[in-house]
Amino acid sequence: MRLSPSATDPLDPGPKGFAHRGLHSGTAIPENSLLAFAAALELGAGIECDLRLTADGRVLVFHDSTGRRLCGSPLRISGSTHAELSRLRVGEHSIPTLESLFQLVGGRAPLLLEVKVERDLWRWVPALRAALADYEGRVGVMSFDPRLVRLLATNLPHLRRGLVMRDRWPAWKRGAALWLAKPDFLAVETLAAPKPWVQRQRRRQPVYSWTVRTAADRKTLADQVDALIWEDDGRP
Repeated sequence: MRLSPSATDPLDPGPKGFAHRGLHSGTAIPENSLLAFAAALELGAGIECDLRLTADGRVLVFHDSTGRRLCGSPLRISGSTHAELSRLRVGEHSIPTLESLFQLVGGRAPLLLEVKVERDLWRWVPALRAALADYEGRVGVMSFDPRLVRLLATNLPHLRRGLVMRDRWPAWKRGAALWLAKPDFLAVETLAAPKPWVQRQRRRQPVYSWTVRTAADRKTLADQVDALIWEDDGRP
């Protein structure tokens, strides 16, 4: 439910908010895995996840730039083909593709897809256009990179797009990023949520906050933003 004066949010996940990288739990249910996304669906939450682009243009659901932390491999996502990366394992399964996430969710929950831009800015629009072509569920694509958000506005104008913003950004950087991106929604760091500039933006567009990790943060932020992106003890 939108609490701010701006228009209804088509990505509104309801009171359960968005599960950050899915509803993950250590090595048993790894982050950004189909198991974590299935658990989030069972809870009735929306899903937030990260996207990386392979060397041959496939969109993978993965946070890090390399497979070292989660897969024990030094392979760089952007420098490797999907065939090479398909041999890696996140827990007991391969790294999910965006298409496999869509097949699992099937429109049952809103998705927040955070694009990780890494010297591949110009390859993202055709990759996303292809991946999103047949999906009819609710999707928002967001990024820290305002150039990517602006490219989406120009090339995929019907796609809902968001700007991810850090609390430590100076005012000039915030202003420049907002001007360039022209986003439909914001995802701001929890420390920024109560600040006047965020509350002003909230009157213009929905604002989500990441990453809520405690019950106390959940209680504090509930009336300051339109949806919480949570994990661990921040779960509803």
